[in-house]
Amino acid sequence: MTATVAVPLWVLIVLAGFAAWAVLVLLLVPGMRWFFRRRIRLVLRHIGGRLKVELPSFKLTRRQVLIDRLFHDHQVQAAAAAHAVAGNEVLGDVWRRVDRYAREIVPSFNAYVYYRIGYALARAAARALYRVRIGFADEAALARIDPKSTIVFVINHRSNMDYVLVAFLAAERATLSFAVGEWARIWPLQQLIRAMGAYFVRRNSGDALYRTVLSRYVQMASAAGVTQAVFPEGGLTVDGRLRPPKFGLLDYMLKTFDEREEDGRRDLVFIPVGLNYDRVLEDRSQLLKLHPEAPRPGRLRGLVISAGFFLRNLSQVLSGGWHRFGYACVNFGAPFSVRAYARERGLHFPALDDKQRRAEVGNIAACLMDSIGRVIPVLPVSLVASILARDPSRAVSELELKAAAHAHMRKLEACGAHLYIPRHDQDYAFGVGLRMLTLRRIVLEEEGLFRPAPEQIETLNYYANAISHLDAAGCA
Repeated sequence: MTATVAVPLWVLIVLAGFAAWAVLVLLLVPGMRWFFRRRIRLVLRHIGGRLKVELPSFKLTRRQVLIDRLFHDHQVQAAAAAHAVAGNEVLGDVWRRVDRYAREIVPSFNAYVYYRIGYALARAAARALYRVRIGFADEAALARIDPKSTIVFVINHRSNMDYVLVAFLAAERATLSFAVGEWARIWPLQQLIRAMGAYFVRRNSGDALYRTVLSRYVQMASAAGVTQAVFPEGGLTVDGRLRPPKFGLLDYMLKTFDEREEDGRRDLVFIPVGLNYDRVLEDRSQLLKLHPEAPRPGRLRGLVISAGFFLRNLSQVLSGGWHRFGYACVNFGAPFSVRAYARERGLHFPALDDKQRRAEVGNIAACLMDSIGRVIPVLPVSLVASILARDPSRAVSELELKAAAHAHMRKLEACGAHLYIPRHDQDYAFGVGLRMLTLRRIVLEEEGLFRPAPEQIETLNYYANAISHLDAAGCA
């Protein structure tokens, strides 16, 4: 019993590996699962007790269960069979594509990651970069929304910070499920995004089978009451103006919407969200898209530019001259009830043919974009930029510029625009806008006169265009 047994080294290594695997599977993994499940239950109890958030069971369902439900959905299966016949493909190969699409789309929401990690990161990033403010919210109209409704925030898209900003500001009322483009499908970002409840969307996909799988997921989530956030423009603004809406996700939601209240059917309520920044991190890279023939910086050059940007801002922080990137403001407009819209017009969306439905979706999209435009906040930089952009070749004194700014503010307020005035001081708001533009050398000061830098006219117009739709509506 006590005799020494000699074994080859490779056998010892294999035995040690099996022992380590047994310890991992039988002891460590169950312990970790118990720990994280306990933390998640604590977070859910916190959400239900302190925050005004009700998580639908759909979000708490295991991801594999949702994938299976989507895969076996009768419409998805019918589309797969039709696709196999039309393309003369083996049905098993088509099913594998459907499974791949479902796994690509379906998120893996984790309440602990959302509220303990994602929310903390979003709050820290937003506050570190901007002075974050909620400028306006139609509280009375928002309070009248049926709590059983499916809420969809529709947002103008100026920056990739939009995801962070809106999720941070809405966290105490809703857990948002964003539609995220393919740009974020990189490790480990995509794992974090999925855990936050977001789902990935292939923009402008021409694959009819993929669109069927995506539409069914969106419809399942909407029917289950999942709060979603979409960008109707479909991508970042290039020149600072609002872009025409794209109908894809809106059409998916409305295609199967039933306005009747029987069987616990939910209303679909769109909430327009307008946001604006004193500085958009991607402004110059977006403006570069206006000139497809212009040379692009290589990867090394891009790293050098990013490092220089970081070091300049770090030096300003250390010297006490850093003012962050100004203000970032979000406004929430009056909700748009699809049930009320359908009843008013005698519509039943499932009964409409494709042409009729698309026409109605177009009307709703136009109405939503108009509502978004009306609640986009007027921030100091956009205000001052809109005045200087009127005549870029002219140099003006600070006093003349301030008088024009005050006159413009009065006109904007008179036509119902939502101005964010820091400290409720219009002189201070004007000073903040002018300072931001001069610090970035977008506006030059020479002998007490201010004029736009000739090479920065496009950048100046980019910020002026953020509120140009208000001027076009008669606020100029």
